[in-house]
Amino acid sequence: MMTDPVADFLTRLRNALMGKHKTTTAPSSKLKVRIAQILKDEGYIEDFRIDEENERAVLHVTLKYDDKAQPVIEGLSRVSKPGLRRYSSADDLARVRGGIGMAIVSTSRGVMTDHQARKDRVGGEVLCTVW
Repeated sequence: MMTDPVADFLTRLRNALMGKHKTTTAPSSKLKVRIAQILKDEGYIEDFRIDEENERAVLHVTLKYDDKAQPVIEGLSRVSKPGLRRYSSADDLARVRGGIGMAIVSTSRGVMTDHQARKDRVGGEVLCTVW
């Protein structure tokens, strides 16, 4: 049993980027699919898809690199962990790297970016930061 599936997903992305892989896979869940959708919408990854392999859903993520073969994602960091949850109100959401990066927040209205959470005036659990 995995204690922190989100941290595992972020680690898989981080390791694939360090290895200059084109794609990576992870066990699929609704939360990981939503995180992948946000990363795609914000331009951090190329694409993702969900496949059924051996009766289990697998999330395939296509990573994105710039014209110099450098990863678009410079860093991924897990903020809220199972042992220490981090919550923030809309007013207290910190700007990631001075607004260059983004945080992914789980709110009562769903999982969204910190920019959207500030706009909607809703706080929640800060899952991770991306820059």
